[in-house]
Amino acid sequence: MNLRKVAIIGCGMVGSSTAFSLVESGLFTDMLLIDISRDRAVGEAMDLSHCLPFTRPVEIRAGDYRDISDCGIIIITAGVGQKPGETRMDCIQNNVKVFRSIIPQIIRYNTDAFILVVTNPVDVLTYVAHKLSELPSSQVFGSGTVLDSARLKFLVGRRLNVDPRSVHAFVIGEHGDSELAVWSSANVSGIALDEYCSHCGYVSHAHNRKKLADEVKNSAYEIIERKGATYYGIAAAVTRICECIVRDEHSIMSVSALVNGHYGLSDVYISVPSRIGSGGVEDIIDIPLSDEEAAALDSSAQTLKTALREIGF
Repeated sequence: MNLRKVAIIGCGMVGSSTAFSLVESGLFTDMLLIDISRDRAVGEAMDLSHCLPFTRPVEIRAGDYRDISDCGIIIITAGVGQKPGETRMDCIQNNVKVFRSIIPQIIRYNTDAFILVVTNPVDVLTYVAHKLSELPSSQVFGSGTVLDSARLKFLVGRRLNVDPRSVHAFVIGEHGDSELAVWSSANVSGIALDEYCSHCGYVSHAHNRKKLADEVKNSAYEIIERKGATYYGIAAAVTRICECIVRDEHSIMSVSALVNGHYGLSDVYISVPSRIGSGGVEDIIDIPLSDEEAAALDSSAQTLKTALREIGF
């Protein structure tokens, strides 16, 4: 297995934006693009290759599943996209069919790579990928709420006029309408968020928290309504996850991971803080939750389990 070789399955806006972000990152020396439209994959590979005089060397080419045999990371972005007015769950049936086609072809040629699922609804489809592949859960995980957490940090940072990299907070649960922001442990460089807000003159903490959480939850809907799709943010999130694996960073990120015994949950892929390194999902971190947050996380998990039952998993 070559951790410096990556395959991206699906060359739509998310897949192509992710490919561009990964080219810019310099993480990989070999990039394989696979799409149901061979011409689309060839065109993207050509276009991306013209970036190389401005970036670091990487071999970019279109291919098929036989070419993934030595890939270290396989990123799945293929599927039917979320349309204006749809929730992520509305995409579910069509994308399960897509995964029933993709996963067996991956496993036929490679059982060692990390499979990173990006297609929505990501938590449900990551569970589907895990079950269809029969690979260890540490090896199959989703992009989860990594982007949602970044959106929360951005919005809090803008509100408080502070670098969002100094904001430490997680969005956990379903990557979707039942997700929740973990306010009880949120902080700005070690200072409890409510305390920092008071320092800045903000006192209506509960009202402000709800407004920010709703904005995080609804931002994708607004972007889709305005431009048809979201892709730059998720491309950056996927690149960050890949960095953690390739560089063995052991960073904590809210990926969609299989939870059994943590937070009182079992047999569900859901976004929770997890340690990511060269072993994939190396550990799940049980961060403290308030009673209200714990109940909301349980409710989010039940939403996902209901969806899984409806599709026969």
